Amino acid sequence: MCGIVGYVGPRPAWPIVLQGLQRLEYRGYDSAGVAIQDAKGHLHYRRAVGKVTGLAPANSEDFPQGSVGLGHTRWATHGRPSEANAHPHTDCQGRVAVVHNGIVENFMELKAQLLERGHRFTSETDTEVIAHLLEERLDRGASFVQAFQELGGILRGSQAVAAILRDTRQICAMRLGHAGGVVAAYRDGEAIVGSDLPALMPLLKQGGQTVEVGFLESGEMVVVDSKGMAYQDLSGHPLQKELRPVSPEEVLIDKGGYRHFMLKEIMQQPEAVASALRGRVDFQRGRVVLRELPLSLREIRSLRRVLLLGCGTSLHAAQVGRHLIERLAGIPAESESASEFRYRRSFVDPHTLVVAIGQSGETADTVAAMQEARDHGGRLVAICNVEGSQATRVAEGTLHMRCGAEIGVASSKTFIASLVILNLLAVYLGQVRGELGEEQAATEVDNLARLPNLLGQVLSDVTPYPRLAQKLDSFHNLLFLGRGINAPIASEGALKLKEISYIHAEGYPAGEMKHGPIALIDRRLATVALAPKDSLYDKMVNNIKEVKARDGMVLAVASEGDQELASQVDEVIYIPQASERLTPLLATLPLQLLAYHVAVRRGCDVDQPRNLAKSVTVE
Repeated sequence: MCGIVGYVGPRPAWPIVLQGLQRLEYRGYDSAGVAIQDAKGHLHYRRAVGKVTGLAPANSEDFPQGSVGLGHTRWATHGRPSEANAHPHTDCQGRVAVVHNGIVENFMELKAQLLERGHRFTSETDTEVIAHLLEERLDRGASFVQAFQELGGILRGSQAVAAILRDTRQICAMRLGHAGGVVAAYRDGEAIVGSDLPALMPLLKQGGQTVEVGFLESGEMVVVDSKGMAYQDLSGHPLQKELRPVSPEEVLIDKGGYRHFMLKEIMQQPEAVASALRGRVDFQRGRVVLRELPLSLREIRSLRRVLLLGCGTSLHAAQVGRHLIERLAGIPAESESASEFRYRRSFVDPHTLVVAIGQSGETADTVAAMQEARDHGGRLVAICNVEGSQATRVAEGTLHMRCGAEIGVASSKTFIASLVILNLLAVYLGQVRGELGEEQAATEVDNLARLPNLLGQVLSDVTPYPRLAQKLDSFHNLLFLGRGINAPIASEGALKLKEISYIHAEGYPAGEMKHGPIALIDRRLATVALAPKDSLYDKMVNNIKEVKARDGMVLAVASEGDQELASQVDEVIYIPQASERLTPLLATLPLQLLAYHVAVRRGCDVDQPRNLAKSVTVE
């Protein structure tokens, strides 16, 4: 979830870019860097490991001089935090400066081709590939804008890219997929490009008034200079971008143009996934690296059991985690409600890894269960979004979600981040214990690298959801069904609907339907069925047929292209085909969007639903 800031105008660029980076530092703080173009058109760089403050010289006179600048604050994906890996990156000739947020999925392939053509690399990052691709196109006589535009047809994955070129006073920025946001603003001869609205504050504070802002959609780019902003698609066709006025107050409490924080946070999930992956995956070797895990290799190999704890949404994440750890790590695993854990004999010992999941880290039941597990000698790890919270202080180690603030009470992006981290944990344990060979581990890593882009595909078209919400709103009871690893997602879908729309819903493993819930099915009960093409697909289809045989209405979440299933249900929402272990993440998004649009239709307070709090601090 790296931060990007670019400035062009009459003022010195350095302090503006630095201030923008400081406002975006929540997006990444393992390294930072800037490139400033001086009055003669030359590029000057400053990079530092650690926080943005490491860039600032002791004497303000040592600031790089120039009125065009590009900056970046980083969470590492490819390559450890170091000055060499810090952005901006440049080409062999030092003509371009490039910053980047996201993952270049075909980076290894592109790098191999560039090396064959004689390019020299100075970093371990995927971002440097982009600088060398620009270099080749400039050498062929393409203009800066043309060379930058061509990147859209080469780079795979969800990302945001920005660049400046020596001897020009332009910034080019593009958005590919849905994991990297790009926003641009212009006023009175100066422009700022950023990855989030806080980057625009230096422009907003100048005069203390609103500024016109444009948000890039996937497949769009913007060229800014001191004369204005020009938007185009990646074929070069100009776009008439609808700009939105933004005030300083809106930047401080930013919904990003969305009606509710929850919708913004749903749409941020591809970026949240990329952030959760950063620094935890060695993409070149196809390995997961979890330095935060406080267990030695010997201790991991001696584990006999994994216990996953959580409440509410986090309990559903724990239930998915159980499937992942058993399949990938070969360790017996259990998932349990933290609120019940203390009231039975748990048999936790030093050979038990206890994983406590919670977004706030302050939930009383979860913290108490963690303390109980630790008192019995269990090895305790937290998955949490808030650094310094109680859970992180009780745990031996913490795998931070890195989602940034989640304002909506009903968890969305923190749930997805939990599932990503559980995937990483399961692969890592499997690697260490010898359950996953090199090839299988590399396949799992490759699948995770594609996840931001796959989630972006799910979010690329949300137009059907208001119509589907209208249909579901006519029902007073809903049944959510899933099988295997998707059964907890059915429970999560039902919970989301209950939380924010106040409609009664129940989530069930579909195999349990005949053991009771089937008695409820008639024309007045709607069923949401998760039926991706996985190992339990045929069984799930049979459950759907049983619902239809009793006149139940069925809305199916299905794998893209499954026309056979679509012909058997009333409504269908498609998700991309993917690894079975990633379908829970892809299937979650449609259920979140359904709950959101039903709640909006019913006039509910989406961000602050009645009787609920973000953190439950009492038992």
